[in-house]
Amino acid sequence: MSLQVTQVSKLYGTQKALDEVSFSAVSGRILGFLGPNGAGKSTTMKIITGYLQADSGSVRIHGEDALANPKAVSSKIGYLPEHNPLYLDLYVREFLEFSGGLYGMKSTQVQKRVKELVEKTGLFPEQHKKIGQLSKGFRQRVGLARALIHNPQVVILDEPTTGLDPNQLVDIRNLIREIAADKTLIFSTHIMQEVEAICHDVVIINKGKILAACPLSELKGSSGQTELILETAEEMELGWFEELGSVSFGPRGKKMLLIESSEPMETRKKLMQIVASRNLNLISLNQNQKNLETLFREITNIQ
Repeated sequence: MSLQVTQVSKLYGTQKALDEVSFSAVSGRILGFLGPNGAGKSTTMKIITGYLQADSGSVRIHGEDALANPKAVSSKIGYLPEHNPLYLDLYVREFLEFSGGLYGMKSTQVQKRVKELVEKTGLFPEQHKKIGQLSKGFRQRVGLARALIHNPQVVILDEPTTGLDPNQLVDIRNLIREIAADKTLIFSTHIMQEVEAICHDVVIINKGKILAACPLSELKGSSGQTELILETAEEMELGWFEELGSVSFGPRGKKMLLIESSEPMETRKKLMQIVASRNLNLISLNQNQKNLETLFREITNIQ
């Protein structure tokens, strides 16, 4: 594994911010790191990057112990925090060159790398502007370029798409995919649509505990439940649907019913029989898989 987090715990006084957190990430796959506010996401990312010290557990990056030797692995990690730290009075190229120097890169290496990143991140038209003159979308690009300047093997992005307009979202999403092609990339966000659009794997954390860590496709298929939404022209009574058997159902108003079933084809047949026997006028019968937002709320028990 490119990144292996094993039983990491962190205490703040008597409060356990992280409770034996374990998960892994591999190169070429984007990992979505999800959780409610205060769940422990930022604490976990700061420990991986060496900004915070864990109380117990281990973090290994390409086999090296990141907790015991944070300086030794710092060159392998690129980090874009939620609040993008930029020097607004510096010019784009000036800032990136300064950032490369912080990693001890030679001048020729810095110049070559800045040229590559200015092209890759779409900053070429803005490279001679001060960062303070840039839009939010371009500032995010500068932050990404800053995180990539030393060509790290592991890239951690904390809420990189917050506050972007739809066009900027598409651009940053495509850029993240490109970056992840040959790197291990962790993508933390509250936007479930972004996770569904670009992530291969997901980790869900709440109250310092890992609740799920698996491929996104596995998580979406794990519930085994399909939603059916029945709508008729007439008002319905819940008692009519008790013959459906071992399914859960509830009203969505007087003329609409939501049913969750592990055998949707059989349930659809029974629903149509009830509609016919009650002489109901069917408006629609739609079938949906649970989306990630629904699964997230169920796993974290958010009401």
